[in-house]
Amino acid sequence: MLAPTPAARVLRFDAYELDLRAGELRKRGVKLRLQGQPLQLLAILLQSAGNLVTREELSSQLWPADTFVDFDHSLHNAVGRIREVLGDSAEIPRYIETLPRRGYRFIAPVEEVQAPRISEANGNETREAVAVPPPTARQSKTRAALAVVLLILAATGSAFWLVRAVSRPTNAASPLRSIAVLPLDNLSGDPSQEYFADGMTEQLITDLAKVNALRVISRTSVMRYKGTKKGLPEIAKELNVEAVVEGSVMRSGQRVRITAQLLQAPTDQHLWAESYERDLGDVLRLQSEVAQAIVKQVRAQLTPQQQARFRSAGSVNPDAYEAYLRGRYYLSNQFTMAQPLNMAKSYFEESIRKDPGFALAYSGLADSYVYLAIFRQLSPEGAYRPAKEALRKALELDDSIGEAHDTLGLLSWRSELNWDAAEREFNRAIALAPSYSCAHEDRAVYLSFLGRRAQALAEIAKSSELDPGPSSGMAESAAYYQLRDYQSLVEASRRGVVSSPNEWTEHYNLGVGYEGTGKPLEAISEYQKAIEISNGDQDATASLAHAFAVIGRRAEAQKILHDFDRKSKSGYVSPYMIATIYAGLGDKDRAFEFLEKAYQERSLDISWHLKADVRIDNLRSDPRFQALLRQMGFPQ
Repeated sequence: MLAPTPAARVLRFDAYELDLRAGELRKRGVKLRLQGQPLQLLAILLQSAGNLVTREELSSQLWPADTFVDFDHSLHNAVGRIREVLGDSAEIPRYIETLPRRGYRFIAPVEEVQAPRISEANGNETREAVAVPPPTARQSKTRAALAVVLLILAATGSAFWLVRAVSRPTNAASPLRSIAVLPLDNLSGDPSQEYFADGMTEQLITDLAKVNALRVISRTSVMRYKGTKKGLPEIAKELNVEAVVEGSVMRSGQRVRITAQLLQAPTDQHLWAESYERDLGDVLRLQSEVAQAIVKQVRAQLTPQQQARFRSAGSVNPDAYEAYLRGRYYLSNQFTMAQPLNMAKSYFEESIRKDPGFALAYSGLADSYVYLAIFRQLSPEGAYRPAKEALRKALELDDSIGEAHDTLGLLSWRSELNWDAAEREFNRAIALAPSYSCAHEDRAVYLSFLGRRAQALAEIAKSSELDPGPSSGMAESAAYYQLRDYQSLVEASRRGVVSSPNEWTEHYNLGVGYEGTGKPLEAISEYQKAIEISNGDQDATASLAHAFAVIGRRAEAQKILHDFDRKSKSGYVSPYMIATIYAGLGDKDRAFEFLEKAYQERSLDISWHLKADVRIDNLRSDPRFQALLRQMGFPQ
């Protein structure tokens, strides 16, 4: 039997293990993203557990005497990064205690674990733990220095490379043009505060999206990496970005702290890290500071207008901001469903009551009203006026909100039938926030509505760069619908169903594609799934009735029609949807009667569907249809 090789040392505390040979920090076996200088510092502190490690000792061990570096800044950043990964706090430390002007001490129990050793006789792994006795100061220094050497050699294979990495400037050597902000970790210890961390992530993305020189990945695409175990290079490759921001949010009473770090994504190279802390009322300024710091580090150029907008960040009532984040959480996560939309609307209204001068709350409220109308949870009359008033107030307070201009573009198109104003507002939204993916998606669908196919598909490609996730996929399906390209609609919607099987609009769009390509039975199956998931959306239900009528199941189509009539006595039912069922049943007179009602109430459905809807194809040759197009001023 061969003698076993010497075991590598592993230091364990709580659920964490630091493998000195591999240069890895793991939590319950999962490798954590900690490397370079912060990892070296943690090794020093662990091997001196219970004892003060002075700033002088850290300086001599981490930086050779001839290395020029901003020691205070670098040490502060390294400690902050360790605390972020461990979920630790400087105010109430569990692991690293700060002794002001003296140094740091690791205060949790540490044990030394022998890494697994394999005996050639039986192949069994053995592991044994021994308590680490408190070392003397000299032992601390010697042991920590040895650990540093091991880590340097293991992690990089070259001590010279690491010294250069530590001492080089913190910002990128050349401009970085694409970036993703990963979901900020919630370090409050309270799972109910997830909405707060998610909201801060979204706002940071929104601020960065205003920078022309940067391509910033959308919120919907980065949120799928929340809690992921994937490494940064893999995430960067999937999102096609050069840099990644990750960090954490800690809220304690009326204080908020954001810790952020910037990494060059393909190599996982640390470029910059910093912590920011403010009162909750100054959170808008805090977010602006973080965004500006990131912009500086990636060397992106700001126009004078963009610089002015960053500087203009004001204060906000803390309770109003909290209500706003709750509203944005519901709006961002389920904007196609009635209950989340109504919850969002209530929170935005609460935010405005608490701070009538908070522009973003008005913009959010307008979005809630518009989507409630788009998905027929409110009548056009009940949604249009409050949405328009909220947008007026938002832009009166702050005309630079790209989201508000995007929503104004939707209203100009869908309700006011003002085609020039719609395009102008979409363009304005993109000019103010070049990486705001929703504006690119809305503009793409609008261009397809106008029949400008090449421009529409180019805009879809742009939105896909910003949002490789489900949202841009839904926009692609919508664009093919407006272009009446049903085969492409089927292909796009199939991809959407695979990626988001519980999103009812993808099943609905797939059903439309099937019906448009002459496959009514397949269409019926998808419409039924859409109805079930959406809890009875009127558009999906009317499409099912039309498909039933097409294949001769008239009784089932008429039953849905009667259900619509009954529901209209106590709530809003879109007259346009009723018109499509009459068209399927061949009753053209009643179909045109309800189309006229839809026009008179400025239905958001008639402006969306009239040019593309396969359900009313049997009406298009009727002179009354052409007269309606002229009456509405539809672009030809």
